[in-house]
Amino acid sequence: MADPLIHSPIARDTVVDVLVSRLRADVLSQRYAPGSLLPPERELAAGYGVTRTSLKHALVRLVGAGLLETRHGVGTRVRDYRRTAGPDLLPFLVTLDDPSWLTEVFAARREIGSLIAARAAVHASGADRARLRRLRDEVAAAPGGDPAQQAEAEVHRALATASGNRVYELLVNSLLRAYDDVRHLFTGPFRDPAAAAERITPLVEAVRTGDAATAHAAADAYYLCTERLMLGGDSDHDAARGDDRDGPADRGGH
Repeated sequence: MADPLIHSPIARDTVVDVLVSRLRADVLSQRYAPGSLLPPERELAAGYGVTRTSLKHALVRLVGAGLLETRHGVGTRVRDYRRTAGPDLLPFLVTLDDPSWLTEVFAARREIGSLIAARAAVHASGADRARLRRLRDEVAAAPGGDPAQQAEAEVHRALATASGNRVYELLVNSLLRAYDDVRHLFTGPFRDPAAAAERITPLVEAVRTGDAATAHAAADAYYLCTERLMLGGDSDHDAARGDDRDGPADRGGH
């Protein structure tokens, strides 16, 4: 059983929210190992510098999130989130001091995105195809940096919608949220909105023409290109070199 951490005092008006964040981080980083019992509530509350009432509220929220389970007479046990949690946990995992989570998010983004693009090429309606081109144009017209990045995110949401599978829409939402808190670190590929729009155009046009194989390949190339730019590629030329998969993401780089 791990000892509770000693934390600085928490402002009263945000005590439960901050406590939830700290407890969640400690669980996800395995300070409290899966299957272990948390320290007794009195001890845990003292370690975090909060009242037992605030602690109880925080524990209820983490139980609801599937990270903990409480049994009367036994205590609060840490659940194995890799067996019980869903994609909604990804935004918190990528903020941990473990770059492999972000690397895996990028890999899933590329693999799932390619499948979505192929399906969208087959199932997109005329309105979907028109919307994709309009959103591509909005990327080009957006101010450089975060606004262009946000505009690009809408293209991916539109692709998921065009696929005709609502589960893909939810997965795309989860993947986009997964790096939302660290999005500011990945604005490099969007400093030049015109170049960003040019990069995504082959993907948009492949979907619009209805060729699933071409759309899959265009999506894979696009995601790999932007992934390399985000994770440290020097230029579009460097990011697009070759079709091997030995870029920073596949070496675990970050």
